[in-house]
Amino acid sequence: METQSVALMGLGTMGSGMAANLLKAGFPLTVYNRTTSKASPFAKMGARIASTPAEAASGANIIIAMLADDTASREAWLGRNGALSAASESAILIDSGTVSPGWIVELAKHAASRGLEVLDAPVTGSRLQAEQGQLTFLVGGQEEVLAKASPVLRAMSKEIVHIGPVSSGARMKLINNFLCGVQIASLAEAIAWIERSGVDREKALNVLNNGAPGSPLFRTISARMVSRDYTVNFLLELMAKDLKYASADAVRSGVALESALTALGRFEQAMQKGHGREDMSSIVEALRG
Repeated sequence: METQSVALMGLGTMGSGMAANLLKAGFPLTVYNRTTSKASPFAKMGARIASTPAEAASGANIIIAMLADDTASREAWLGRNGALSAASESAILIDSGTVSPGWIVELAKHAASRGLEVLDAPVTGSRLQAEQGQLTFLVGGQEEVLAKASPVLRAMSKEIVHIGPVSSGARMKLINNFLCGVQIASLAEAIAWIERSGVDREKALNVLNNGAPGSPLFRTISARMVSRDYTVNFLLELMAKDLKYASADAVRSGVALESALTALGRFEQAMQKGHGREDMSSIVEALRG
């Protein structure tokens, strides 16, 4: 079976690790990034560098976007020199960014007009998991289409979960990030409370980490908050975006995510204080005073 050729649009925190693992697995890879300097290291690893999304997509069997939001994704797929315009008749389009289900449905309609299939395949995990090829893909779309794309996705992941039809992967990712965002905002408030009250922080976090509130996320984020190491694993401003998308999508199902809106307020407060481009754990700094 001929090795599938892949185009990857977006070489940010997640896309860079994904690109490296695709190259390690031997897939012919073309990369596109709006800031071209981020693409240069991948040329040395064997990737072809494209100057536009259309150039990246041309001739690729699998076209993947790993971009920040609906606006960036729309521009890459449908904008001037967009990837959809150059996609071959047999190409599979995969959007792995955390985008809105509504945008995925729209993209699928545009693709269908050309006889092409779309998978929404956002991921769980952050920078380290992307680098290690240990992501989990949450996939919406037809099972037979996923079967064709699975060899490529496996090169970047530990697990591929088929959630349901197109847009269900995007929705599942928003549900996941809603719960993460609320927990992180609550954790920031708790740490600020502990520090300001004079309770021994090390003892308090030991109790919490080993008690009912403890979780992998709690342990990871609390350690970053204590060390004040805000090296980006997940951008704070992107969590704020995800909470907005989650709230808007839940309303369409008749559910008001009140806790998401409260958490969003905390993330926006941190953004106003200049932490938007830091790791999401830096939310605590806005509460430390």
